[in-house]
Amino acid sequence: MYDDILLPTDGSTATVQALDHAVTIADDQNATVHVLYVVDRRNYLAADADVKDEIRRSLEEEGERALDDARIRLDEDGIDFRTATREGIPYRTIVEYADEEGMDLIVMGTHGKTGAERVASLGSTTERVVKDSKIPVLVVELD
Repeated sequence: MYDDILLPTDGSTATVQALDHAVTIADDQNATVHVLYVVDRRNYLAADADVKDEIRRSLEEEGERALDDARIRLDEDGIDFRTATREGIPYRTIVEYADEEGMDLIVMGTHGKTGAERVASLGSTTERVVKDSKIPVLVVELD
């Protein structure tokens, strides 16, 4: 039923808990988990010119750490996986990636990072993915 599962990550607790569910489903379905980190361009485009590059590098490093954490877990559990980094507006990029790569399921936590780390006034990434996705989205409630 599920051959390819998309797990968007931002390195938050919500992602870790969603990863648990993605691992269980992937193991049961012999599926591949695609872990996606989106460099949110809004975070550096709004910054002053003299710090844009530094903010972008910081976001890319954050993404690498988040992807590494997922790689370790998936490798330990013997789950086939792929990782990717894209740049854009997270909810749009997640939905586009799912469409382009032929995902069967998206697994996400109820919420990720907030406050200064994310543009809170733009709403919930998960909520927007659920609304815009053409494929099923499993939303994992945080404990």
